Amino acid sequence: MKRREFLVGAAMLAGTMARSRAGDIPSPAPDKLRAITAFFENEVTSGRLPGAIVLIHQHGKPVYFKMFGVRDVRTRLSMTPDTIFALHSMTKPITSLAAMMLIDEGKLSLTDPVSKYIPLFAATKVGMEITKPDGSMALEMVPPVHPVTVRDLMRHTSGITYDYIGGRWVELAYKAAHIFEGHFNNREFADRIARLPLAREPGTLWRYGHSTDVLGSVIEIITGQTLYDALKQRIFDPLGMTSTKFLLSTPDEIERMARPLPSDQILLNGERERLDHPEWQSGGGGLLSTITDYQRFAQMLLNGGELDGKRYLSPAAFKAMTSDQIGPGSGVERDYFYFPGDGFGYGYGLAVRTDPGNAKPPPAGSIGELKWDSGSGTYFGVDPKLDMVYILMEQTQNERGRITPAFKELVYGSFPPA
Repeated sequence: MKRREFLVGAAMLAGTMARSRAGDIPSPAPDKLRAITAFFENEVTSGRLPGAIVLIHQHGKPVYFKMFGVRDVRTRLSMTPDTIFALHSMTKPITSLAAMMLIDEGKLSLTDPVSKYIPLFAATKVGMEITKPDGSMALEMVPPVHPVTVRDLMRHTSGITYDYIGGRWVELAYKAAHIFEGHFNNREFADRIARLPLAREPGTLWRYGHSTDVLGSVIEIITGQTLYDALKQRIFDPLGMTSTKFLLSTPDEIERMARPLPSDQILLNGERERLDHPEWQSGGGGLLSTITDYQRFAQMLLNGGELDGKRYLSPAAFKAMTSDQIGPGSGVERDYFYFPGDGFGYGYGLAVRTDPGNAKPPPAGSIGELKWDSGSGTYFGVDPKLDMVYILMEQTQNERGRITPAFKELVYGSFPPA
């Protein structure tokens, strides 16, 4: 073992022994952790991945923190702890936390109709695909039985979707609306979404979509701030997340940005779209951050909504955010594209493990763990049972479907069997 690895391990052991919270919680085995290193080194040397950073924190200290490859194959600059990554959907838990903080303060309610803040939602209709007598299909617009609420936005039961999820009529309706055309801010984007038909009756189906983007506009209306300023004041500055923002403004920041391989066209298109709309602060997918910044956010979640003596959510609000809100008795079905995955329910902005799942053997992890990931391959998990946070930062759409589950198996495989 290298001296540095030995010293880190020794420090971790001392810290673990000093904390009564650790108790009998197992620690990862060094030889098993080396399997994570071997996996990502192979991904980089084989050319499937430009680079990545992996961080595992247990009992508030790093047990594994390693960088692989480069930020950008064009510049060949190595990965560093301050490398900036596009978070894509890992933005959603942060925006959801801000909304939960407003609920905690009595400034927002889960039962509020979204039309209270964005009036155009009062006229939003549900799209119903019907078969006409001649056998052809038609789209009928009907008023929703219940209006879209803040709760629906936070648990993805609003009926708002993405253009690539759902039936053919959904795809056509979203594309015909040109919702990304020209310049627009969060409120203007929410108005564009309000004019589109809902894919399902609100409150009846978990479906991924622009719900958290609309939630970002609601936050702006309540706080009187831009979404970034609201997040900065309430979350980023108190947590010390100094490199988390929607837009890079200095040459140093731009140089620190991780980029996908030139063949990763979906992510490259997404990057161009983000740069083309600098005024749009997407609460559902627009943030950029570093692994060390996100670890602060994740550690706060592991601590039950508190970090360094500052409480971000009351215990009751934290429990609501991290409990399954779409399980038995909720009346919510699960879409074919159910991204929380096997064994997971969904709280307010986070997936929560509720059972082992149907797979045999069950996927790695613990009951009660929290997680979310993104289309760029970024992934984070919070495991109270193991007092652990684990984060993967990478930029790959092409390989993420293979890498992220392998990463999680490697993390949990480093611990002794339960």
